[in-house]
Amino acid sequence: MNEPIEDLYQDLVLEHKRSPRHYGHLAQPTQKAQGTNPSCGDSVAVEVRVEDGVLQDIGFTGHGCAICIASSSMMSEALHGHELAVARDLHARFRGVLTGEIEPGEAHLGKLESLAGVRRYPSRIKCALLGWHALMHALAEADQAGASKEV
Repeated sequence: MNEPIEDLYQDLVLEHKRSPRHYGHLAQPTQKAQGTNPSCGDSVAVEVRVEDGVLQDIGFTGHGCAICIASSSMMSEALHGHELAVARDLHARFRGVLTGEIEPGEAHLGKLESLAGVRRYPSRIKCALLGWHALMHALAEADQAGASKEV
C-alpha cells in the first residue's frame, strides 16, 4: 500500500531533523550570521564560504524544532555549490510559498515543497524561515565584502 504524499513529506522532514545535511562549522567561512526566534527558542547559525559569487560551502549549527532544523538542512543541501543568485531566487520562492503568495506546485522547490504545509500554521513559518534569514544576512555580508574589495 502506498503512503499518502503527506506522510512521505513528513518522513522527509523527520529524516532531515534526525540527520541534518551540512551540519557543523566550516573550517574557513567567509561569512556567517545568526538567527534566533525568541518566541519558540530556535537558534541557527549559518556559515558560508563564498568564492566568485558561488556558495562553495555552507554549514549550519544550532538547535530548534524539527521544522527549523529540517528546513536549514534542506536549504544547505539545495544551495551547496550554487551561485548566490540561485540562493536568493530559491529563498524568494520558498518564502512566497510559506506566506501564501505562490502556490507550492508553481514554485519548483524540489524537496523543499515538503515544508509547504507549514503555511497553514502561521506561528511555524518563522521556524521554517529562520535558517534562510540567517543565510540571507550572511550573503548580504558577502555582497558588502565584495563591494569593498572592488573599491
